[in-house]
Amino acid sequence: VQLQASGGGSVQAGGSLRLSCAVSDRTVVMNLMGWFRQAPGKEREFVACIRLVGSTYYTDSVKGRFSISRDNAESTMYLQMNSLKPEDTAIYYCAASKWYSASISREYDYDYWGHGTLVTVSS
Repeated sequence: VQLQASGGGSVQAGGSLRLSCAVSDRTVVMNLMGWFRQAPGKEREFVACIRLVGSTYYTDSVKGRFSISRDNAESTMYLQMNSLKPEDTAIYYCAASKWYSASISREYDYDYWGHGTLVTVSS
């Protein structure tokens, strides 16, 4: 199973981008899907995630600006990013797990990872 992230790019502060993450094998049901990001010189951090039933979770810095969703029929997850700030600049990675986990924000909660897509926000 592979995850393919897309949708990154360069925007000015205040702009929007929509990231997508597709699961290569649609017969595999991912219980948990999420986004992490890694800014230059920093560790990778949790951004948002969504469970199969639709429950969503966000890190505080993106609440009210980012929205995560998924299309289970298409095995695809999305991250709508609005009001982007320069500090959102990072490589964004999608991640997924077939198993239920009470924990959702740690890297080891996820079994599959995409290669990442670069988001650059200029001031």
